[in-house]
Amino acid sequence: MNAMTQYLRENKPLVFLGGVAVLAGLTLGFTQHPAPPTPGVTPVKLAVDDQPVRPTGREFFSFAPVVRKVGPSVVKVFTTGKANPGASPEQPDFDNPMFRWFFGPEAGGPPGRRTPPPRSQGIGSGVVVSEDGYILTNNHVVENADEVRVSLPDGREFTAKVVGKDPKTDVAVLKVGAQGLPFLHLADSDKIEVGDVVLAVGNPFGIGQTVTTGIVSAKGRGNMGLDYEDFIQTDAAINPGNSGGALVDVEGRLIGINTAILSRSGGNQGIGFAIPGNLARYVMEDLVRDGRVARGFLGVMIQDVTPALAREFGLKNQTGALVGEVTPGGPADKAGLKSGDVITEFNGKPVPDSRQLKLQAAQARPGSKVAVKILREGAVRTLEARLKELPGTEKLAQAGPASGAERDQLDGVTVTDLDPRLRRQFGVPGAMQGAVVTAVEPDSKAQAAGLRPGDVILELNRQPVKNADDAVRLTQKDGHKATLVKLWREGGSRYVVVDEAAG
Repeated sequence: MNAMTQYLRENKPLVFLGGVAVLAGLTLGFTQHPAPPTPGVTPVKLAVDDQPVRPTGREFFSFAPVVRKVGPSVVKVFTTGKANPGASPEQPDFDNPMFRWFFGPEAGGPPGRRTPPPRSQGIGSGVVVSEDGYILTNNHVVENADEVRVSLPDGREFTAKVVGKDPKTDVAVLKVGAQGLPFLHLADSDKIEVGDVVLAVGNPFGIGQTVTTGIVSAKGRGNMGLDYEDFIQTDAAINPGNSGGALVDVEGRLIGINTAILSRSGGNQGIGFAIPGNLARYVMEDLVRDGRVARGFLGVMIQDVTPALAREFGLKNQTGALVGEVTPGGPADKAGLKSGDVITEFNGKPVPDSRQLKLQAAQARPGSKVAVKILREGAVRTLEARLKELPGTEKLAQAGPASGAERDQLDGVTVTDLDPRLRRQFGVPGAMQGAVVTAVEPDSKAQAAGLRPGDVILELNRQPVKNADDAVRLTQKDGHKATLVKLWREGGSRYVVVDEAAG
């Protein structure tokens, strides 16, 4: 066993799926497309070319034509915002030190500085995917940004609005006020194959647009700490500042968003990871339409099928997702799933393991009926389940803005619905309705006003709040800078004012 293998085995991170799933007993939450478009919201117009790469039967002597096609659409992303005291300039605060999530060095300080200044600056990459200015990048590139600027290769520079962010997939969407921009077509990333030649285009170390080449080394990689993972692995060189840049095929179509590398040194060692274009695409469409990504809920605890489990359950192979527990009254329970069932197909697609089941279900619409094929005591059955939305946290400020953009009134607050467990935990009366605060970002206006985890929001600007959805709806910008919040805490009610305009 070599040193790298030993390190990885000893430091393999736990993957928390949907915030409620832990290894051998996972409560499965699915990310899905919401149903019909929201009135008044114009969907993003993406150009998709889903044909497979056409083999040429010859070697490529120059990728210059591909670079000329792709280069104008890959942009620099400059951010200014709150410094993260727990992260180094080149490594945001992720759990596994082997995985490097890059957005470029901070300005204004020497390399290796451990105490960041009050304001931090970052440099990353982005990809223009529509002629009217929609740009894909990584969430960790713009996560703490108050101001985002985008620079095109032709020298034009724009202030960008953060349309939406999805930390669970590390995807973010920006928008600039321009028309007729050069943009990339999206390929069907499900059709790429290991061995396909790819090019990575981005802004490593802030030195300017750089192109590297390699192949698809593997597909379906995970275990890097995100909730929804299906990474494309490549040996194309990816370095700090490449985050949010393009991974394209030899026809110049976008197949992925470069995100991370596996490295012991912090630089490229030939193992890079990109978010598949299909995953980024549906997250983008949800963020543009609704400002957040709706996630469905099947209501099962699942685990992968090991050789020992396969023997005990009399299975011929190790594929599928084994159901350990079914949530009473949930969609799976109503569909007839039971503990001990092995889900082998979901919505017509094979299920190789529990993680892939999440990803397949992520592309189903909320509230839709899906066919679930199972193995039960050696017999194959097909059941029908109607998915619900995942009970859990909803980010009030999911569509975080850039400089000059409108802000949600309770920026930085995370809430969830009241359920029996939370009522017991915080001693909330049974008849009380509201939304429970589960997190408040440090140094936010909400924290300064006194909001704390465990508070139950009862009213916002004198409007009743019955659940998390109400809280999200009522915090959409209505022209006021201050929000009157009535909350319940430790047996009594009180009011606080969250003033986003306060200094």
